[in-house]
Amino acid sequence: MLLPLLAAVALLLFSLEADPLVRRDASISAASIAQARLLFSRNDPRGLRPGAQRTAQVPVALIDEAFNHFATRTLRGRGAFVLVDQAADFRLSVPVPAVSGRYLNLRVAFRERGGQLHLASAALGSLPIPPAFAEWLLVSAIDLGGAGEQWQLARQVFRHLAFDPARGVVAVSYVWDPALSDRARSLAFTAAASSHAEAAQRTLAGLLAKYPANAKVPLSEILAPLLAAPSGERLQRRRAALLVLAAYVSEKNLAALLPQARQWPHPQQLRLTLLGRYDSAQHFGVSAALAAWAGEPAANAIGVYKEIDDSRHGSGFSFADLAADRAGTRFGELVVADSPRLEQALRGPLRDADLVPALAGLPEYLPEAEFRRRYGNADNAAYRRLSTDIEDRLAALPLYR
Repeated sequence: MLLPLLAAVALLLFSLEADPLVRRDASISAASIAQARLLFSRNDPRGLRPGAQRTAQVPVALIDEAFNHFATRTLRGRGAFVLVDQAADFRLSVPVPAVSGRYLNLRVAFRERGGQLHLASAALGSLPIPPAFAEWLLVSAIDLGGAGEQWQLARQVFRHLAFDPARGVVAVSYVWDPALSDRARSLAFTAAASSHAEAAQRTLAGLLAKYPANAKVPLSEILAPLLAAPSGERLQRRRAALLVLAAYVSEKNLAALLPQARQWPHPQQLRLTLLGRYDSAQHFGVSAALAAWAGEPAANAIGVYKEIDDSRHGSGFSFADLAADRAGTRFGELVVADSPRLEQALRGPLRDADLVPALAGLPEYLPEAEFRRRYGNADNAAYRRLSTDIEDRLAALPLYR
């Protein structure tokens, strides 16, 4: 029984390479967030009758960034997805901590036959590997990343696919079963996670009950007691607390994610503020939760997308809001890292100025045409200068040094 395992370990060791197959950063573009939102709005399965089938045209670039995010978030590596001559090519590079400066490079090509994926070829480094072993490696990587049950759930939903390299899309047909929604929710929120969220909701309700109706309350006054948690369960409780806070400041019903939340206490509606601004508290709280649950790249991309969308349809692009987003993202990262700096800050006294930098001088309320004229896009020199200014302001705060 040990022979296959020993052979696999030996193959892995001999196939390690000095250079990664995939070189890229972990960023997610605002354009991808916009694509994902549009794709979901057009193909929201909740609008389907049980058993009905629909086909979505999924951009290759969106799959590519999603796969890279998975590789980064769960395996601390990098991933890429391309369509090459009617084949779907997945590429994965994972650093091996036990062997400094070496990478596990995996490349797997799938072809479509009868609407299903079939493994066509695979290579570990420069070594071709048998398809059966490649499938075992892929399943192991998915399980190692903690996504095994999600993968099985996806296989129940998706029924047929076709590659279209000319249009840069993968056509995915899926069948919706409402029961799958409950299973997906249970995978995202275990019984323990739900319990932590309920405790956070009760804590928030109790904290806000001390203030008069319609009061303006500095976020810093309630943040430390909301995040109080024993060291053994600190990460889980604080992630739950940030989720509850994000739902509150964005005025979203937590029951959309956790139906049992309908039975929990409802905090009275006050106006949490940061530096006297409600919008800054909202941006900070939502970005902190995104960073804690989905990671920094996703939080940053969603923040930029929100500002671009506001420049078209809302109050205009705001670098001040972007600074609050970045502060919240950095705060969420500190929660995940269980940072000693965060512990020191939460022991107080905590002030708004400890959480977010001064926003004076950061342009706001820019309509799309004005934003494009002055800053173009994220590659524009003027945009980069302001982004650097925001990062410098954050770095000046002891919490984010």
